[in-house]
Amino acid sequence: MTQHHLQGRREDEVLWFRRRSFLQAAAAWTSMGGFAGAWAQRRGNVVDLRGDALVNGQRLTPQGVIQTGDAVETGPGSSLVFVIGNSAFQVRQNSRLVVERGATLNAVSVLRMLTGAVASVWGKGSSRQIITPTLTAGIRGTGVYTEVFPEQSFRSYFCNCYGVVEMSAGDDRALSRADYHQAFWGEPQPKNGRLLTPAKAINHTDEELEHLAQLVDQRTAWQVLGRKGAKDGDGYSQERPAATPSETPR
Repeated sequence: MTQHHLQGRREDEVLWFRRRSFLQAAAAWTSMGGFAGAWAQRRGNVVDLRGDALVNGQRLTPQGVIQTGDAVETGPGSSLVFVIGNSAFQVRQNSRLVVERGATLNAVSVLRMLTGAVASVWGKGSSRQIITPTLTAGIRGTGVYTEVFPEQSFRSYFCNCYGVVEMSAGDDRALSRADYHQAFWGEPQPKNGRLLTPAKAINHTDEELEHLAQLVDQRTAWQVLGRKGAKDGDGYSQERPAATPSETPR
């Protein structure tokens, strides 16, 4: 189990993948053929649901369907794992988000985060976005963790766990390239003149991303490379590249 730092989250929220119910559901999902199998069999795309969740204001059941265009809300103590196309999502408790439609019904164009937190893995494809009240992340194939803190004027946290992400907050821009967790804050007000500031890795684990990746037949960058880094938010595995002009405001 990798080390992780919690800020306003409980231990059980980041260890959801250890529950027997999820492990059984994930095995069944894989044996069914993943999203393609569920779609062909006209079955739901909810992999695991604990507690209460609403889709477009209606209660979600474990056999339910979440489509692009839907608004999703989780209640206290809830956890929701679902897959749309080649992207997998784990939604923390007390979260509100909208999954906006892309070119097809099964393509997510925008994950619009209003409150709460989501860990997600995105397969390769056209450019997509994660939008919070204070930052925007343009993504392709990547694994990320996003959290919005309403009690901090909707300050937003974003970790590029692996992949390439185009970050923006106000007029600030950054190109994030990471194979092991590079993190940012989207500030509600400028901090030392910047709205996009560096952050440490908080509130999520490597294992979460690994389990989500497996649901869409992928592997994380550190699984492919066979090594990890210090998880200090800088984005590097154990072997850092030679010094180059920074592409990010770090």
